[in-house]
Amino acid sequence: MCGRFAQYSSRDEYFESLGLKPDELTFDPDPIGRFNVAPGTKVLLLSEREHALHFDPVYWGYGPEWWDKQPLINARGETAASGRMFKPLWNHGRAIVPANGWFEWKKEDGKKQPFYIYHRKEQPLFFAAIGRQPFGQDHGKEGFVTVTSSSNKGMVDIHDRRPLVITADAVREWLSNDTSPQRAEEIAHDAAVPEQEFTWHPVSKKVGNIHNQGKELVEPDK
Repeated sequence: MCGRFAQYSSRDEYFESLGLKPDELTFDPDPIGRFNVAPGTKVLLLSEREHALHFDPVYWGYGPEWWDKQPLINARGETAASGRMFKPLWNHGRAIVPANGWFEWKKEDGKKQPFYIYHRKEQPLFFAAIGRQPFGQDHGKEGFVTVTSSSNKGMVDIHDRRPLVITADAVREWLSNDTSPQRAEEIAHDAAVPEQEFTWHPVSKKVGNIHNQGKELVEPDK
């Protein structure tokens, strides 16, 4: 986790869930409409620069010049704050990916079945992310990664890792440049949305093709 997710609501819906005011960001009633977001594409990312919020398209993946493998797309929340690769990003590049849900694949009868995971009340989700600041500039493949945590209490039957989803009321503090790296670790632990708040259902295998889009990809498979 997490290798595919959905970001299809309008900016209005995401920002209103955060309690943002119209003068803080550009609200837009049109849906973003991405039902199948894949790594290696640009994703709308919420961050703070110069004490103001920004919503920028940022490359999903992180591969600095010395990294000779495919760009990483996730960082383990348990080690991101202290590891060589991600500590600088944790300290100075915290961000949020507004989303509606994410996809995981589970092997059933020898075949991989995709599942769509989302909030039980279908509320917007806010994935913790870290990346290279400033996000308003193109850094090539030094973009961002989502932060993940271990799955417990019923979600391990789908996948043992999941995105670190934090509560709406903790987003501003997570993003703030005034928040210390140590405090960010506390937020990641204390403000994580618990597993029991999520539900899931099987979806069409069409989601496996990154070129496929459309609402049918998040609907229950018939």
